[in-house]
Amino acid sequence: MDRDQAVARLEALVDRVERETMPVPVREVWAFGDVALGLDPVDRLDVYLTKDVIMGGDTEAAADFAAEYGVKGVGTSVRAEWAAAHPDRVRTSDNGYAAPEKCLAAELVDDDEPIHLEVCNAGFEDNVRQRLKGALARDAYEEVLDPRGVCLWVDGTRDEEAFDRLRDASLAMPTLPAALGMLGADEDVAREAADVLKRQRAEQEGASVRGDMI
Repeated sequence: MDRDQAVARLEALVDRVERETMPVPVREVWAFGDVALGLDPVDRLDVYLTKDVIMGGDTEAAADFAAEYGVKGVGTSVRAEWAAAHPDRVRTSDNGYAAPEKCLAAELVDDDEPIHLEVCNAGFEDNVRQRLKGALARDAYEEVLDPRGVCLWVDGTRDEEAFDRLRDASLAMPTLPAALGMLGADEDVAREAADVLKRQRAEQEGASVRGDMI
């Protein structure tokens, strides 16, 4: 998609998070990757959502939904009112429990869209550091999260200037190896991690999602 289309798609996504009931409470929306770098066209749109946990939960709704649909965790891991309104969008993990990140993807992104969602209970900057620390410890560079991001929406407040700067491609961003180096990665490791992420992105097609818990 071209740059204007990519930014418009981000605006539409933020509109929905702001106005509609999501599977789980969403606290922050970030954009990172190609759109933050000022590329045009944008091959893939990378979006980061910070989610909150559901406090208290609804065990009765969980039991009712499990009895009717065979899915556990509705009312505790995802909102019962959302699942009742959209049972066709409820997605599960391998253990049969409702998966918040997959439900958010089903709600916000069409399967054929070149959009990648990262979903975590921690903020973008905290998760960037945690993912890099784990990746360096295990030489698992495919787990690195590109730190070059911009916050679009937080706790109900939209940053219109951020959208304008994305549209104008006026954000100054370092190369990925340089950005990883600023976070403590050695030069050779930072270059290798950047190469791994580049290859990984080239293999992605359609919508994709990853969920983390810190």
